Amino acid sequence: MTTHASTLGAPTPRPFGNRTSPLGIALFVALLGAGLGFSIYSLHADVTSAGPVATTWVPYLLLGVALLIALGFEFVNGFHDTANAVATVIYTNSLPANVAVVWSGCFNFLGVLLSSGAVAFGIISLLPVELILQVGSASGFAMVFALLIAAIVWNLGTWWLGLPASSSHTMIGSILGVGVANALMHGRDGTNGVDWAQAAKVGWSLLLSPLVGFFCAALLLMLLRRVVRDRALYEAPQGDTPPPWYIRLLLILTCTGVSFAHGSNDGQKGMGLIMLILVGTVPMAYALNRAMPLEQVTQFVAVSQVTQQALVRQAAPAPLPAPAAARTTLTTYIRSHKLTPAVVPALATLAGDIGNAVREHGSLARVPAEAVANVRNDMYLASEAMRHLDKEKSLGFDADTRANLKAFKGQLDDATKFIPLWVKVAVAIALGLGTMVGWKRIVVTVGEKIGKSHLTYAQGASAETVAMLTIGAADIYGLPVSTTHVLSSGVAGTMAANRSGLQMATVRNLALAWVLTLPAAIMLSGSLYWIFSKLF
Repeated sequence: MTTHASTLGAPTPRPFGNRTSPLGIALFVALLGAGLGFSIYSLHADVTSAGPVATTWVPYLLLGVALLIALGFEFVNGFHDTANAVATVIYTNSLPANVAVVWSGCFNFLGVLLSSGAVAFGIISLLPVELILQVGSASGFAMVFALLIAAIVWNLGTWWLGLPASSSHTMIGSILGVGVANALMHGRDGTNGVDWAQAAKVGWSLLLSPLVGFFCAALLLMLLRRVVRDRALYEAPQGDTPPPWYIRLLLILTCTGVSFAHGSNDGQKGMGLIMLILVGTVPMAYALNRAMPLEQVTQFVAVSQVTQQALVRQAAPAPLPAPAAARTTLTTYIRSHKLTPAVVPALATLAGDIGNAVREHGSLARVPAEAVANVRNDMYLASEAMRHLDKEKSLGFDADTRANLKAFKGQLDDATKFIPLWVKVAVAIALGLGTMVGWKRIVVTVGEKIGKSHLTYAQGASAETVAMLTIGAADIYGLPVSTTHVLSSGVAGTMAANRSGLQMATVRNLALAWVLTLPAAIMLSGSLYWIFSKLF
């Protein structure tokens, strides 16, 4: 019989329960088939309705391979990160292991479906602007393949060792690696290859969230001790006996919340990359939001004209540059973050050019194939330029100009930053399936190897409540955080508050994985990007 780690005292059977029933397996396969069928049908329908988008089979081959790799990352993310959500309900006997895993997978699925998309495009903004503008080129595919394969390799390695390393850290490191490598390969300083302001924002969220998990979970446990006097809440499970019904309900609710929050946050990382893949391979179908209503398109044109007029007033008496020169100016500004007098006139040119292109064709769905990529790139450049200009206090824009810029940026994002339902379904399936397949290694680490005593009901509830709220708040603000780090640090915090003691070997390994993930992912993805660039 498999037992707990020796540091926990007397051997106790691991609470992994019985195998899933044949009915459960059949239901799962049916739901999996339905979801995959819907995704494939929707992709085919979108591509067909957009008209002929390619003259050879190569784009479709690249699309298939890239989608498999992107969904593979979400699959690995599922059994690597989501296992944290089920560890507490399994080790407190609140749910049988097979039921807990399926339950968590279902709420991961719902979290992905109901996610906002803010995290997805926050991740994308870290990528080098020139690669995003040329995502359908050889360099664009080298970027996508390099960062996804690097993230998968590191996640699989840490999973094999049973270390709850962060998929979020891994993905961010992979993106930074591609950016630095791309800058060095073009003769620039490596620091110019990444939007370091956005990277710092993401880095702070990843750095602070484990500390929030540790201290808040510890404080919540101490608060519970003062407010709730039921001794059963602070005891470890006896054998395989489930806890009292109200404690069980509390733990199931917190597991549900963490699973949902994980899906809504972590699931978006794959969505953003899948949208880049779709834009690069079938731009006619996905470069622009073809579903935008006609009345919104009319408003789009009006807002673009008002914004151009406001920018012209701000830029006067400087003349407006030609569109090609305006694109070069804005690309350089987004990459270097160095504001020059040419930026505002360039943005005015592009705002007018975008409005004219949309007005000429009547709707985004009618933009011809040869113009789609240019229109989307112009929209992306204008949106990113306005995001950076919003932080420039030296410009002295008046209130009306800032309001116009904000409204126009919202219109541009509606036109380019959208996620079709089938993409959410495909990512949700991959994440949920991963949850149900490879969860045991990480569950054992969280449940047995962080503290020196068995997890109590109150500890499990405190750690998961804090994780649920932290991840949910990060999703609202569009920040990627690590479910792994928040929850495992929450468990450690409750062990410290309970004076149960920590297994320092595990804590040291977790800290080592946390420290090494970013540099390892940067080196791995940067090297792969260089290799793929040469091969492609």
